[in-house]
Amino acid sequence: MKRTEIASLGEFGLIDHLTKNIELKNPSSQKGVGDDAAVLSYDNKKTLVTTDLLLEGIHFDLVYVPLKHLGYKSAVVNFSDIYAMNGQPKQITVSLGISKRFSVEDLETFYEGVYLACEEYGVDVIGGDTSASLTGLTISITCIGEGEESQIVYRYGAKDTDLICVSGDLGAAFMGLQLLEREKTVYDGETDFKPDFSGKEYLLERQLKPEARKDIVKFLRQEGVVPTSMIDVSDGLSSELKHICKQSGVGCRIFEERIPIDYQTAVMAEQFNMNVTTVALNGGEDYELLFTIPLYLHDKVSAIKGVHVIGHITKEEYGLLLETRDGGEISLKAQGWDSIKEG
Repeated sequence: MKRTEIASLGEFGLIDHLTKNIELKNPSSQKGVGDDAAVLSYDNKKTLVTTDLLLEGIHFDLVYVPLKHLGYKSAVVNFSDIYAMNGQPKQITVSLGISKRFSVEDLETFYEGVYLACEEYGVDVIGGDTSASLTGLTISITCIGEGEESQIVYRYGAKDTDLICVSGDLGAAFMGLQLLEREKTVYDGETDFKPDFSGKEYLLERQLKPEARKDIVKFLRQEGVVPTSMIDVSDGLSSELKHICKQSGVGCRIFEERIPIDYQTAVMAEQFNMNVTTVALNGGEDYELLFTIPLYLHDKVSAIKGVHVIGHITKEEYGLLLETRDGGEISLKAQGWDSIKEG
């Protein structure tokens, strides 16, 4: 396979090489790559901005994460943050810290994933930066989106008696990660090693190629529903519920039997001797939407495919509670992903 050293192009030559075929799709993208700054125009809409920093060895492992998948996922997780505000992602900037072990072809593969995600979600790449790195691959992506002032949804806003809803299912991405880590341990550099992924494709897809729930945002808009609060499930259901409750000054009660869990997730949790409810509560990287709505909208939201009502908001003094299948009560604790916290 051909390998082109990055040094043969230089920083600016590399940027030109990776961005030469970009075509801007959004009217708000007035000027993209090629000047000192991009130029955006949003007329009367509000601008939404989010950014993610991904570090090799902390957020991803290139032993089992293909570069194209990594590019796709790096973009999509940013789109998800914009959808969690009930907005629409429109532009991204992509900045990379690159060590010498990567070739131009490696970066082309990474950008293929980024461009595929942008094509799928209607987003423009409008800039970025590259730099040498002594510590592996570093990825920093900033996403800019737009939203109408009356439609933007924040983490605060949930009120007593509101229903708690979540899209899709939970825990699959975490179990996909456990599966990949297990096979990596078994692999240990063997040349003829063949990982055992049969029947577990959904778990791998949820971990390696997640999707942002633009469909749920679209359905809510079609139904005329504006949630009272919303967040995407990146760090685990418990953690995200805690964010909403803390910022809204409320408590919550969710029901174990209503938490949506895929069959493959349950099977893998049993194989790993893990409690599947704990996995769903704390796994993270599901990128589903968690939101609250007024009680009177129950029927309208329940009719949206893939949305599950899992509980309701309570007064703050009642705390954050999980009602178990046997009728017991457990206090919810945020035990999801935290790259900074010790232990």
